[in-house]
Amino acid sequence: MRRTICSVALGAAALTAADLPVKQVILYKHGVGFFERSGQLGSGESARLDFKTSEMNDVLKSLTLEERGGGKVTGLRYDSSEPLEQKLREFPFQLGDKQPLSGVLDQLKGARVELRLGADSIAGAIVGGRETPGDDKRPRQEQVTLLVDSGELRTVDLSAVAGIRFADSKLQRQFQDYLAVLVGARSKERRSVYIDSTDAPSRQITASYMIPTPVWKSSYRLIFDKGPQAMLEGWAIVDNTTGEDWTKVRLSLVSGRPISFISQLYEPRYIERPVADLPEERAAAPVVHAGAVAGARAEMARKMPSPPAAPAPMAMQAAMERVEVSSTIDSAAAGRELGELFEYRIPNPVTVRKSESAMLPFLQQKIDARKLLIYSNRNSQHPTNAAELSNNTGKTLDGGPITIFDGGAYGGEALVETLKGGDKRLISYAVDLGTRITTLFDSKGSIVREVHFRRGLLTARTAAVETLTYTIRNVDQKAKTLILEHPARPGYKLLDRKPSETTATSYRFEVKLAPVVEERFAVTEERVYDNTFMVSNLTPEGLFSYTQNKALSEAGRKALERIVDLKRQIAAAEAEARRGEAEAGSLTRDQERLRQNIQSLNQVSGQQQQVQTYARRLAEQEAKLAGLRDRIAEAQQKKAGLESELNAAMEKLEF
Repeated sequence: MRRTICSVALGAAALTAADLPVKQVILYKHGVGFFERSGQLGSGESARLDFKTSEMNDVLKSLTLEERGGGKVTGLRYDSSEPLEQKLREFPFQLGDKQPLSGVLDQLKGARVELRLGADSIAGAIVGGRETPGDDKRPRQEQVTLLVDSGELRTVDLSAVAGIRFADSKLQRQFQDYLAVLVGARSKERRSVYIDSTDAPSRQITASYMIPTPVWKSSYRLIFDKGPQAMLEGWAIVDNTTGEDWTKVRLSLVSGRPISFISQLYEPRYIERPVADLPEERAAAPVVHAGAVAGARAEMARKMPSPPAAPAPMAMQAAMERVEVSSTIDSAAAGRELGELFEYRIPNPVTVRKSESAMLPFLQQKIDARKLLIYSNRNSQHPTNAAELSNNTGKTLDGGPITIFDGGAYGGEALVETLKGGDKRLISYAVDLGTRITTLFDSKGSIVREVHFRRGLLTARTAAVETLTYTIRNVDQKAKTLILEHPARPGYKLLDRKPSETTATSYRFEVKLAPVVEERFAVTEERVYDNTFMVSNLTPEGLFSYTQNKALSEAGRKALERIVDLKRQIAAAEAEARRGEAEAGSLTRDQERLRQNIQSLNQVSGQQQQVQTYARRLAEQEAKLAGLRDRIAEAQQKKAGLESELNAAMEKLEF
């Protein structure tokens, strides 16, 4: 036996080619499927595989061959697919979308053409074609100008032309070929791949490849019975869109999503090459020299490691291992691990006609299933009927919908994610109207847990305590187990309860409910955060509140009380200075009025006595103002000394 990775060569179809029927199909969850074909080939006979055009990229990327009987694969040919734009570019004209006939003829200047005008005809070389715009008096016209054999230029209205023939038969064939290319691009939907080999005797050949396929879908039935377990039935839905029948194929279904991508291997690639001229044939251009960073960048690029190679498709492993695993239940598929993937192998050959779908059982097994209630939606007062599924089947359960049957009746529906062996998951399938839940939120005042002082900054670590109380009322005559999903908020910590489970977004608490009972379940959390203040910006009263905190040490309390006392003295000195400044301002304004009155009275005879009275009052106020200035200066001096003492105390203080 020889397995060969295909090398691709372009060629024509073989005269005789055998079809290889599909023998095995493996369907995945990421949009591709693995197919294996095999058959008997006669001496010198080639094998033919037909594919859709959209499948060719994946075929060329994944095709492998396996041959028994002594022959050797000598080559592989397939129908090429040159891009339509590239094919049309080879013609001396282009037929654009809705292009007028005059525009087509204008591209063929110099070509000889014969125009039939009723019973007459005119022949000549095309000079050009044009389209004249129309108006209200005359319609739009298309015209062509010809140089006839007499040497005369004649313009012909193309609307009067009944037929056109090119004198050059080669140009006539080019038009026919151009249209044939357009038709071929629309009609050729399938491509053939031919596998050639040496003239060996009759031999068996197997071809394996990946092509795009619909993902297989899974659905389940969960049937509750007495006891801690329930029956789980799994059904796979597969779709055959390949365009050919799957007749008695070996079918496997793989749960998991390996990496897959499309690489453009089928369409020929063309690279635009630069036009090179000799230096003396073009003018000199200014040279711009790049900085040294360009060399450094190039060196870095050379040192960068190459990207890792794409991993080999897991489907190839599935195809090559050929390990048979018997099923303990005839109607269920055999399962096995494939690395990080899991394969279900349908035990009996499967037939699915083209353009049809099939529903196949792949699981029928007891599973641990505990009935619960789940409350996670605070917008509803009712929890949901639920089940806790523990995957003790030894298989991976692919994600999909589950229909629940309880007591022989329909119970509801749920969705489940892919469940690996040994894992468990909660599913909700109905609303429980026999249980009602309300919530009440309570928040206590913030509590300062710690106080720290360093370089004039006071940091208070504060805890905000919040409690959410669930009031649960079970009105049914049966006991229940309730799972409360409480949001897990960043920065919050549970204080007095331990959850049974924790998810990425919530805590789960399990509550046992007796029949016809009302219970309260409180969840208390705290959020600890730090507040930092500059002591110079705090009032003495605000700072004093921190000295009463029980978390503060005795030495820290005394040092902080000293700072509070200094800030109070500074505040008192500042208040004294402000009072003095206020009194001085009032006296200054009163003096200004007295001076204005004296000036006015000096101009009036007989007012000397009043002037003297105002003068004496002005002198008294001046003496008082001098005393106020001394008092203000003393208060400011005292404040400056206290501030210096406060700064020195804060610089030394640390706790």
